[in-house]
Amino acid sequence: MPHPVTNQRTPSAAPPDDRPVYLDYQATTPIDPRVIDAMLPYLTTHFGNPSSDHAYGAKAKAAVESARSQVAGLIGAQPHEIVFTASGTESNHLALTGTAHTLRSSGCGHHIIISAIEHPTTQATCDQLEHDGFEITRLPVRPDGLVDPEVFAEAARPDTVLASIMLANNEIGTIQPISAISRIAHERGIVMHTDAAQGPATIPVDVEALGVDLLTLVGHKMYAPKGVAALYIRDGCPAPQPQLVGGGQERGLRASTENVAGIVGLGAAANIARTAQPSDSARILSFRDRLLDRLTTALPELIVNGSLTHRLPGNLSLTIPTVTASELMSRTPALAFSAGSACHTADPAPSPVLVAIGLDGDKAARTVRLGIGRYTTISDIANAADRMIAATQR
Repeated sequence: MPHPVTNQRTPSAAPPDDRPVYLDYQATTPIDPRVIDAMLPYLTTHFGNPSSDHAYGAKAKAAVESARSQVAGLIGAQPHEIVFTASGTESNHLALTGTAHTLRSSGCGHHIIISAIEHPTTQATCDQLEHDGFEITRLPVRPDGLVDPEVFAEAARPDTVLASIMLANNEIGTIQPISAISRIAHERGIVMHTDAAQGPATIPVDVEALGVDLLTLVGHKMYAPKGVAALYIRDGCPAPQPQLVGGGQERGLRASTENVAGIVGLGAAANIARTAQPSDSARILSFRDRLLDRLTTALPELIVNGSLTHRLPGNLSLTIPTVTASELMSRTPALAFSAGSACHTADPAPSPVLVAIGLDGDKAARTVRLGIGRYTTISDIANAADRMIAATQR
């Protein structure tokens, strides 16, 4: 059955018509107006510190706990398994560094497995762990960007204590076989983490189905504000060593006065995602396919990077041999998209993700990422296709 095509933005978060068409939803999402409405009272009237023993503190604490339940409900967890943090970077760092040190100190081992296409925060955290004496194995991926569970099984060792494979890649959109990898990990006694930052906005994320012990969620990837995130820690999983110490917030795992408004926003976004995700996903997928059809018809030499079957609905990573990414961006100022990942600095080196799937430097330089989301319209898609096609045919 064909997906419905609509030009509606509900509720409206549309930029004025003179602003570029936004096609960078894997970099960040606009805040849903319903999320802003939920947050506003905690930026004004209900400004208390959740640790305070009076009415203002009680109101703030109740809001934090309500949001904790909302986030847990989105991923099939229990509220007490959710720890709030300030970013995906912090959540990943707590999951990896904290858990690795806990496990090594108990004599379990010092070997960690990740993939070659993990987010830079995971790569950099593992670089630090290497300096601390841990051994890191970075698994290759297939040309379609997927980790082979059999390769994971072959890499596991008796001293492997932790693995981290992202649920969906932020550059090429591939969705990894996390449940299969988790089963292997648990058979070998390995703690399993996944960075699910890119998932909840458009694909189901259920910790039981995935079988993970630790899972990262990020607010600004799911229509909540920047500066708030969460880490799921399964009951029975060894508690990670805290990386921020002090006041004992978040069950002693993450000291710092809670960002109440941000946490409320994350909870509201999670609640919205539970009901909006199926319709959002279907509409976004229809727009992505429409855009890809337009581009491949006009540019038959275009290459899609990563699996189209196991992929985020709103992601396209495209190599266009006739133009570099920087040239295309300069020729289309009315479009906002990315040449690779916004999480990287202005490093001219090819993206490690693109290199890992077999692109050479020239092809990587001709690769762009298009991200479609909740507020993309059919007119945005037509506009983007027209402008990109014209820009490549100069």
